Amino acid sequence: MAIPTTLNNTQQLLEKALSQAISYDDYRAMVGQLALEGKSTGPNQTEALANYTMLNDRRMKRFDKTVKLSDEHVAQIAKLDKNLQLIVLTESWCGDAAPALPVINKVAQLSEHIDFKVVLRDEHIDLMNQFLTNGGMSIPKLIFWDRENQEVLADWGPRPEPAAKLVADHKAKHGTLLPEIKEEIQQWYNKDKGQTMLKELLARLPLK
Repeated sequence: MAIPTTLNNTQQLLEKALSQAISYDDYRAMVGQLALEGKSTGPNQTEALANYTMLNDRRMKRFDKTVKLSDEHVAQIAKLDKNLQLIVLTESWCGDAAPALPVINKVAQLSEHIDFKVVLRDEHIDLMNQFLTNGGMSIPKLIFWDRENQEVLADWGPRPEPAAKLVADHKAKHGTLLPEIKEEIQQWYNKDKGQTMLKELLARLPLK
């Protein structure tokens, strides 16, 4: 079932974003170069964001190598018979994007029906505002777009459900998000090895 959009111009915003989008490989190269230069994407350049970019570059390299798909996953992806555009809104400093994007890329590589592109959130705020999470511009946000039928089929993000629950429980317990939550989430991602993200991603694909 298609997700209803709140404004009539969502289609135009998606097409505009796609005209400026880059491939995953180009995104990885860009993040790697920013890490070398001590910079980040986005209008705000701070030491903290540069450090997160450097950290994410290392983490994506690791996840690119360690994320594995089973024969069952491959068989599921082979059932996709609809041409699908996957668009992810993100920034280089986003901690949840580092484990998520390698998984999306692995899935896209296995199907000729999937085209995966990356766009920067802060360059596409109008589009981001169509896909808020609890009213916030949380990233990464993955959009499943059927260009042929001009239809948003689903979205995902900013993190797998168990990781989201980890954050919610932490906030409920402490009344705020303490610095150690980042380490807790990262430990969860490392242990999970992208498998929950993979499951949630496949569940949103229009499989025959």
